[in-house]
Amino acid sequence: QVSLHKPEIKLESLKEDLKDFLKVSGWEKKLQNAVYSELNVFPSPCHPAAPPEHMKEPLAYMRKAQGSWEKRILKSLNSMCTELSIPLAQKRPASEQKELLNKWNEMGTDEPDLSLFRPVYAPKDFLEVLMNLRNPNYENGEQPSFRNHLGLIQVPLKVKDIPELKEDFSELGLNIGQLGIDDSAQVPPEFFENEHVRLGQKVLAEQDSAAAQQYVRQGCPTALRADLWALILNISNQPEDILYYEQLKSNVIQYDLLVDSLIYKDVKLTASNDDYYFVFEDYLYQVLLCFSRDTSVLEHFAYSSATPPKSYIRGKLGIEEYAVFYPPNGVIPFHGFSMYVAPLCFLYHEPSKLYQIFREMYVRFFFRLHSISSHPSGIVSLCLQFETLLQTHLPQLFYHLREIGAQPLRISFKWMVRAFSGYLATDQLLLLWDRILGYNSLEILAVLAAAVFAFRAVNLMEVTSLAAAEAVLADLSTLKVMPLLQIFLFATVT
Repeated sequence: QVSLHKPEIKLESLKEDLKDFLKVSGWEKKLQNAVYSELNVFPSPCHPAAPPEHMKEPLAYMRKAQGSWEKRILKSLNSMCTELSIPLAQKRPASEQKELLNKWNEMGTDEPDLSLFRPVYAPKDFLEVLMNLRNPNYENGEQPSFRNHLGLIQVPLKVKDIPELKEDFSELGLNIGQLGIDDSAQVPPEFFENEHVRLGQKVLAEQDSAAAQQYVRQGCPTALRADLWALILNISNQPEDILYYEQLKSNVIQYDLLVDSLIYKDVKLTASNDDYYFVFEDYLYQVLLCFSRDTSVLEHFAYSSATPPKSYIRGKLGIEEYAVFYPPNGVIPFHGFSMYVAPLCFLYHEPSKLYQIFREMYVRFFFRLHSISSHPSGIVSLCLQFETLLQTHLPQLFYHLREIGAQPLRISFKWMVRAFSGYLATDQLLLLWDRILGYNSLEILAVLAAAVFAFRAVNLMEVTSLAAAEAVLADLSTLKVMPLLQIFLFATVT
């Protein structure tokens, strides 16, 4: 407004002047990145006549299954409340608030008695639900027919075959340089690496999210990964972001939620016992406790098939104006949930930035791994993709495992639900997550799970029970992700 009254500002060239100003000041890039970020997260627009729930999930039977699964989780949570006589939320006494504030950076030293708490559900409970999914419009008699899928997932969703996956993941081709592969014959690895690092520095200097996303498809140099991921996710850690994190922290200090104990228990059962992640125990509590209070996470329910659970103020059950979302972010943690955060602790050491990166990863990707939907990156599609790849390319192995009661999905499901976190060595896991960000898709998880079975096929053909098959695949920490993916996708005879 002030500028418009200056004599040198000409109304007729205002539009061009404004564009020039945006370019010079760097705001043009920021706006582009913000728009690109929105395009990556939100689903493409539906038909104008489609009802709003279609934005969340177009298939009615999936919506129904997700609804009944949510009821089951709530029942489990409520019965724990009743058994232990613990309220869902309560204000902490002043002395406890002070104590928590003082030991905020060393919460891992605290040993509360959590023996009575149990995870609300574990991945295997979730798998049982997915196995019972059926499309009511799909004729599926008892007698096996050519239509029946031999795997555990019995819903007819379209998944990709190897030629389509090759096309989608073309940057993983055998003739394209990759970080994470040591023995590329055509180009000496150090030459490719130096050139790739130089290009990465250039991408960072440009501050262009789209370019960064394309770049990480060939892997991120370790030194640049934290900055490149932040650029792709459009996280800049401004003073207002730090302030927001501090507000969440003060909420944690003031109020005690039942889910806090579930978070403690989960970290103690998973990350605290992990050779790679036990050192980050304090970070995990900080991030996850703040996450449970963050109401901005509720926005992702606009495009998630899930619905945030509601709690009613005592004595006002069913009266909408007395309802609140519980927990405030609408996400009830399950066994293994803290492993979504653990690998990020290697990259970000400032709690507010670590927090924002995790929250963005969750609302873009991880929520799809524990909700029932027909989305190509949803867990149902990933399971079907995995089973279809094995059935098509390793039919003997698939049939053998099925005959001895060791359905492959029973073994690989836990890997996919946790995006392989806690199963792969961290350097390999981060190379895998580079590709999730680069392709803006979780489909690579199903491909890697199938590749692991292909890699261990000879040993698996000799097992005679589920326990023996699990033993063969118990330790994935020595696997190299990129060669496995490349060989499976590009060297498999189709």
